[in-house]
Amino acid sequence: MKKIMLGNEAVARGLYEAGVRFVSSYPGTPSTEISEFAAKYDEIYAEWAPNEKVALEAAIGASFGGGRAFSGMKHVGLNVAADPLFVTAYTGVGGGLVIGVADDPGMHSSQNEQDSRHYAIGAKLPMVEPSDAAECKEFTKLAYELSEQFDTPFILRLTTRVSHSGGAVELEERRACPLKEYTKDPAKRVMMPGNAKRRHPVVEQRLEKLAEYAYETPLNRVEMGDTSVGVITAGNCYHYAKEVYGKNASYLKLGLIHPLSEKQIREFAASVDSVVVIEELDGVIEAFCRSLGIPVTGKDVLPLCGEYSQELLREKLLGEEPAFVSVADEIPVRPPVLCPGCPHRGVFYTLKKMGLTVSGDIGCYTLGAVAPLSAMDTTLCMGASISALHGFNKVRGDAEKSVAVIGDSTFMHSGMTGLVNIIYNGGTSTVVILDNRITGMTGHQQNPLTGLTLKNQPAPYICLEDICAGLGVAREHIRVVDPAYPAELEKVLKEELAADAPSVVICRRPCALLKGVEKKPPLRVDREKCRSCKACMKIGCPCISMVEGADGVKAKVDETMCVGCGLCEQMCPFDAFASTRAE
Repeated sequence: MKKIMLGNEAVARGLYEAGVRFVSSYPGTPSTEISEFAAKYDEIYAEWAPNEKVALEAAIGASFGGGRAFSGMKHVGLNVAADPLFVTAYTGVGGGLVIGVADDPGMHSSQNEQDSRHYAIGAKLPMVEPSDAAECKEFTKLAYELSEQFDTPFILRLTTRVSHSGGAVELEERRACPLKEYTKDPAKRVMMPGNAKRRHPVVEQRLEKLAEYAYETPLNRVEMGDTSVGVITAGNCYHYAKEVYGKNASYLKLGLIHPLSEKQIREFAASVDSVVVIEELDGVIEAFCRSLGIPVTGKDVLPLCGEYSQELLREKLLGEEPAFVSVADEIPVRPPVLCPGCPHRGVFYTLKKMGLTVSGDIGCYTLGAVAPLSAMDTTLCMGASISALHGFNKVRGDAEKSVAVIGDSTFMHSGMTGLVNIIYNGGTSTVVILDNRITGMTGHQQNPLTGLTLKNQPAPYICLEDICAGLGVAREHIRVVDPAYPAELEKVLKEELAADAPSVVICRRPCALLKGVEKKPPLRVDREKCRSCKACMKIGCPCISMVEGADGVKAKVDETMCVGCGLCEQMCPFDAFASTRAE
């Protein structure tokens, strides 16, 4: 039986069919749905870990215990997991271990555009890359077989387009994989220097064997057509290349993208007149070809940045002008904004009003940097807001004029250690935790603060106030505020900024999109009271616009979007906003 699946869903199906027992991940677009779909299978234990490092370490432990295991993350999450990633190349596996990483060419939901293939090269780990949903399932299953055959973790590389595009997937039965016997083997698993020195040669020998396997693996295939052009490619770029060249080229489609087979690439290059390498982001395959002395066309004409497309390849490789569909009217700009009723909106309005320097973090609240709120000064990586604020304040002495802003899930991910650093090193910075009761940006995943697991089973509720107190923040400097009331928030912030001690202000209000959150009746503008002062526009609510009428340009609320949060009421000095409840 076949079923249409997203690439991520197909990976999860591959986990199921391969007999995987254990999944531990941290949500990150575009990888999130792999673990969410895996959690739907009763035979698979699946969890959200506090961060990617913990997730991978848990998966490694499950593998040591003899079960097939998986850990999934986005490309920047692999940075967080890099420490165990590099070491597990030395330890090898027990049960098969696959590490899924989804790159984001074009940065649709990321702060950088890194190429995870460099991690495979640096860590000396094999990496496979499917090009569509069907291959997502098949490559996942084969990766487990090869992981156990070669005693090594395998990295499964996806990209946004592969993760989030659909295709027909053949459904098969789950393989029965009994737990492998566990025996103590400290020489293999205790990576102290003496043992690690003996394991490094094993890693190098394994890579040599994998390179030999790369010549014969079904993961790679040659498709001969016109021999005037030979295309070497992988992933979704294979489909783009096929649509551009069709039968007018020959193809070496790589599924095992590290290590590469010198013999296979030399033979393919010798069978064609010229070679074109098509790969998104960095010239990894191209550099390997050039190291063999094979002249290729690649990054000399194709960009290092952004996603590829059929139109781009036709333009850059064939010299054809892109064929765009003309639009009669100019399409209006639609910048990203915080959702109607978002609890973060009042926070950023207040921070901007107070003129504070704001060290920001990763989450949907990063939109606090966008006009008209324009309240965020920096954003680096998960948890960096707190650590960076400490350094900023130590050199500038600006603790009374600056704050760090971090989400609840991000604080659990990597913010706690930054707060410890402030306390341990005598800092007096103020940290604002935006507690919206969920992991918002990646689509409402549970986290250690929500009281539910990935499988929606009840879990112990972890209290933010107790965590902060346990880390050393005095109870009197741990304040909880409802961000829907900016005046109260401003008062609390002024008090804590003036304190000669580290402070935590928890802005607690659930995400407006959460199920069960009460939606109040929408608001409406009394045009007679509106003076067109545009004070309501300062909060950047997508429900509010200025609309021209017979009485001039006045504010108007889109009642189909408004959730009645009431923030605009507090902005208006003329009481022009009123609830539609009485109607």
